[in-house]
Amino acid sequence: MELTIREARDKDATACGRICYEAFRAIATAHNFPPDFPNVEAGVATVSMMIAHGGFHGVVAELDGRIAGSNFLDERNSISGVGPITVDPEVQNHGVGRRLMLAVMERSERRGFAGIRLVQAGYHVRSLSLYTKLGFEAREPMSVMQGPPLKRTVGGCAVRAATENDLDAANQICHRVHGHSRSGELRDGIGQGTALVVERQGRITGYASAFGYLGHAVGESNLDLQALIAAADGFGWPGIIVPTRNSELFRWCLKSGLRVVHPMTLMTMGLYNEPVGAYLPSVLY
Repeated sequence: MELTIREARDKDATACGRICYEAFRAIATAHNFPPDFPNVEAGVATVSMMIAHGGFHGVVAELDGRIAGSNFLDERNSISGVGPITVDPEVQNHGVGRRLMLAVMERSERRGFAGIRLVQAGYHVRSLSLYTKLGFEAREPMSVMQGPPLKRTVGGCAVRAATENDLDAANQICHRVHGHSRSGELRDGIGQGTALVVERQGRITGYASAFGYLGHAVGESNLDLQALIAAADGFGWPGIIVPTRNSELFRWCLKSGLRVVHPMTLMTMGLYNEPVGAYLPSVLY
């Protein structure tokens, strides 16, 4: 079969979104976990957003002229993020996933990003093996967590909606924790009305761009993240991603009624600094 990789187009969204749902459902069901997307419509909506968004680059794989999968690269920040990468379950094991990964890795290198990252499902050993062979380093075990909104406050912390005026302070916190900012994502979160900031003693000490797979959060301490999580209206499907090694935050989430949905692994290539502070990654990194 002839395999070609090309840039994603608007008209690809329906086919790619269906494959996105089916691929994640197939691997999750095989391991007795819930799928990353609740239905086909959610897969199509996610792919449509990424294709239309100027901050993402999408590629599509075709086998004999038929769409067989897709992959995306988040280009909104100095570090690029990979995903979702999906291959039609009917044509797996033909090297499609590898070609889709190489396409975005080469794009990231050409565009001069300092590093490239992804978060993979911990139970999917084939993707873990592929990414490792391609040069990614496994950095951090993660736990996807879900539950009812906590709807409470944390003493000494004030949480409010983020505005454009908060960007500089929030970016400085992210830079101190990670060594780089994620201003592109935060700006999107502010525009969509999903971003929050937390203040202690009159200054911003943390923020969240959103709560769910496409949101991330950063704080000077676990207290800041606890305040942000406690104030969230809800956690988008399938949940928030919590660094499992952060036992204090992980334990607090469990005691607060959140439960583990499934494990994930943060993987990186290029620039990586061990975080100095507290954070929640998105499904991209």
